[in-house]
Amino acid sequence: MDMRFSEDFLWGGAVAANQCEGAYNEDGKGLSIQDVTPRGIKGAVTEAPTQDNMKLVGIDFYHRYEEDVKLFAEMGFEIFRTSIAWSRIFPNGDETEPNEKGLQFYDNLFDECRKYGMEIMVTISHYETPLHLTRKYNGWVSRKLIGFYENYVRTIYTRYKDKVKYWLTFNEVNAMVHEPFMSGGINTPKGKLSQQDLYQAVHHALVASALAVKIAHEIMPNAKVGCMISCVPVYPLTPSPDDMIAVMNAEHMNYAFGDIHVRGVYPGYMKRYFREHRIQIHMEPGDEEILTHTVDFVSFSYYMSVCETADPSKGVKGEGNLLGGVVNPYLKSSEWGWQVDPQGLRYALNMYYDRYQKPIFIVENGLGAIDRLITDADGNKTVDDDYRIEFLHDHLVQVREAIEDGVPVLGYMAWGCIDLVSAGTAELKKRYGFIYVDRNDDGSGTLERYKKKSFNWYKNVIDTSGEILFRDAGNTHR
Repeated sequence: MDMRFSEDFLWGGAVAANQCEGAYNEDGKGLSIQDVTPRGIKGAVTEAPTQDNMKLVGIDFYHRYEEDVKLFAEMGFEIFRTSIAWSRIFPNGDETEPNEKGLQFYDNLFDECRKYGMEIMVTISHYETPLHLTRKYNGWVSRKLIGFYENYVRTIYTRYKDKVKYWLTFNEVNAMVHEPFMSGGINTPKGKLSQQDLYQAVHHALVASALAVKIAHEIMPNAKVGCMISCVPVYPLTPSPDDMIAVMNAEHMNYAFGDIHVRGVYPGYMKRYFREHRIQIHMEPGDEEILTHTVDFVSFSYYMSVCETADPSKGVKGEGNLLGGVVNPYLKSSEWGWQVDPQGLRYALNMYYDRYQKPIFIVENGLGAIDRLITDADGNKTVDDDYRIEFLHDHLVQVREAIEDGVPVLGYMAWGCIDLVSAGTAELKKRYGFIYVDRNDDGSGTLERYKKKSFNWYKNVIDTSGEILFRDAGNTHR
């Protein structure tokens, strides 16, 4: 059997502006929520940027993108996913006129990608709400953000309509329920945020997302717009029916975002949840019609699966579990406590396609690990990251299995294709890339780039359309 991926399958990698660009206050950029979260998702928010915030410099992609894009092209990237920093285009978020220098930076970046024949996928909002919108309006709790977001998307669509084909409206849109500040720019402390305000904010974001799809189809008829979901499959800890219902309830809270983006209506199980929690979503006239502007494709990030149980005393809470759940006793974990489950990716692809019948992009997948820079026999600095090669190999084999199952997978983007600052912990030591960046958590380092062992491995995967994954079974990653 020919196990190569199809010729139109898109291979590439993904980053986020706030995790790599740096230049946080250059060329008219305003502050975003990332500039005041030096410890990542779980850390405290500071009043102003502090020098221990690694994201202020990132990996200096803002000044080094030409060098980095050239390395991506050397690996054979056919698509590159990045985000636009909203506060680079509208420094406060509520201006009427954009910042030209910010627009020009992305013109230059996209032109550089196109020079090498890469498609571009842009995440419109990737955990970087302008700080002003957070502090003045309480983020997406305010309906005014729909209008500010609309102005933003009209601006970037008009500017880049001839350069960008693929768009994502929000990164991991379902994360707002779990991390309202990082995902929704909501300034109310998590412990004091009411369910009413949280789900009203979610509604505003969903309306804005559907509006972005509508506007895209008007301005760019050939463009494709997708939703982006944090995908964490949930397994029952035991065969108990109670555990299965716990799984169903947990998955409903993630399915809801895809259901609304793809079907254009709130599902019945969410209406029940709202009734039982005394949540009344206020809809303006026209909201329901706007929601019917549904996405062209579904995309997701995939790093782990979890278990769920109706009896918490029977399970161990995973230290790295992002969306709840308990540890699966059959799986190993990464250095950050994330359960490694390649087959879960095949399961997720089938699950989403069975549910939505839409083509699917895998836009994030990778292993965060502590890498050690060494000098090889030829005197070149590199990282011997067989553990990363093994992780990616095993996951890509499962992607191919899903394609054999009949799932139309459009492409695969490895997360953090170059080392960047972790969103979860704001560390640089948690590395994902095929390219090592010489910068450390104390701010030291030259920022020089070095190819890891995985660099040439991924290049060979792309060069052979994935065929190398199936050669010499049992020793394919060595």
